[in-house]
Amino acid sequence: MRLPLERDDERHLRLETARICGIPTERVADLTIARRAVDARKRPALFVVYTVEFSVDDATAADLECRRVAKLAEVQPSAHPDIPRLDTKRRAVVVGMGPAGLFAAWRLACAGVPVTLLERGCAVEERVHHVGAFWQDGHLDPESNVQFGEGGAGTFSDGKLTTRLNHPAMRLILETLVDLGAPEQILVDAKPHVGTDRLRRILKNFRASLQEKGVEVQFRTRLIGMECEKERVRAARLASGRILPCDALVLAPGHSARDTYAMLVDAGVALEPKPFAVGVRVEHPAALINRIQYGVPAHPRLSAADYALTYNRKSDGRGVYSFCMCPGGEVINASSEPGALVVNGMSNLNRAGGYSNSALVVTVRPDDFPEPGPLGGIAFQRKLEQAAFQAGGRNYRAPAQNLMTFLGRGRGAVRSSCRPAVVEADLDGVLPPFVVHALREALPHFDRRMRGFITAEAVLVGVETRTSAPLRILRDANGQSVSHPGLYPCGEGAGYAGGIMSAALDGLRIADAIIAQFQQQEI
Repeated sequence: MRLPLERDDERHLRLETARICGIPTERVADLTIARRAVDARKRPALFVVYTVEFSVDDATAADLECRRVAKLAEVQPSAHPDIPRLDTKRRAVVVGMGPAGLFAAWRLACAGVPVTLLERGCAVEERVHHVGAFWQDGHLDPESNVQFGEGGAGTFSDGKLTTRLNHPAMRLILETLVDLGAPEQILVDAKPHVGTDRLRRILKNFRASLQEKGVEVQFRTRLIGMECEKERVRAARLASGRILPCDALVLAPGHSARDTYAMLVDAGVALEPKPFAVGVRVEHPAALINRIQYGVPAHPRLSAADYALTYNRKSDGRGVYSFCMCPGGEVINASSEPGALVVNGMSNLNRAGGYSNSALVVTVRPDDFPEPGPLGGIAFQRKLEQAAFQAGGRNYRAPAQNLMTFLGRGRGAVRSSCRPAVVEADLDGVLPPFVVHALREALPHFDRRMRGFITAEAVLVGVETRTSAPLRILRDANGQSVSHPGLYPCGEGAGYAGGIMSAALDGLRIADAIIAQFQQQEI
């Protein structure tokens, strides 16, 4: 049902449900919201679209079914499955505490598998301190930053939980996050998010839950190799010199673990390069984006507006699109290597910041890479990030340019939320020519979609290069490396996911594959 925003409350929901079904209001019982989304297509008139579940007595149900007024269905039960409990001494080591690693460890522990969970970075409370210090004074810790540490790169993001995947386990993931402290609204919102501030609390609760299940969690612990026996991975080799025996090694590295990728190449693990995208962050005043999307600069019952834009270049077939949009958020310095600079976007749960930002990126293909092989994409990323570091003054200030200046339509101020600061720079000298040309071609198209998008109030901040992993660690139908049985590549950094939800789902899939294998071996 579709209600005007000013009638967005439970009383009107019940009245509208009764009206649609042609029954007295008192016969509508147990009304719950299954899904909620904002409809701004007729702005400034704003509506909320609901899917609801409710109960009626048998006589009313029979009457409704006879009149075909409403589609009746049983309410689906919770998505929590029955996880087999194993009595096994076989051990699993999980590397990486992003969504894939966390949910893989959780599922394995629920099945009774002894799990050791490794993270090269720090616990989230310590990591937040390190990142804050970097944004304040430019002191970068290569092992504890926006990319590395508990929660992975998503810890410093908008915490978006949207996905195009339709899988029963998606409900399980959302319910688990709610149990760990996420707001219950993520169970019904069409575009759920938790915000970086709430994510930190969830991560600490997740860690405690894993430890209660017997998971051994080790921070500041980096994987540097693998031990094999009879052509199967049998142990993880750590930077401390320790050898950690295991029967399954789950590798959920995140898309920025470049030294881990290099180690895999040296070890002969099968990998392949894959496309990704690079570009900039575009930042507008949040009130401007609200006005474009809602028809009003703000509304007390709406959070900051989002958007999604796409364009396909006919000349070369490259896609240009917005990515990881952060309403009411800020641009952040997401660097993880000395002498290189990369940016990302972040917002809190309330999305109450004065700016809204999004990546504007262009597709990059393996034939664009400066060198062949699986590490070619990393070489491409590094070249751009080092150029951005130079253009920003070699002190982790991000190079930025007014949107009008970038388009050659005049000049404008360069104001940004990015910390520690931005430096006005010519982005033509930072980005590859094909990226610059594609952005300049796509921006007028975006402005036709969102009138006012091109404005002197907008700023481009560079560079955005970590949209996804630049390679894929090849695995078979059972989730194991095609070259190294016993190694289970997993999540976004392995090339099999593209966000919090899909990474968490991949973690569950890999854990289920390991559980099935252990069950078979115990027979």
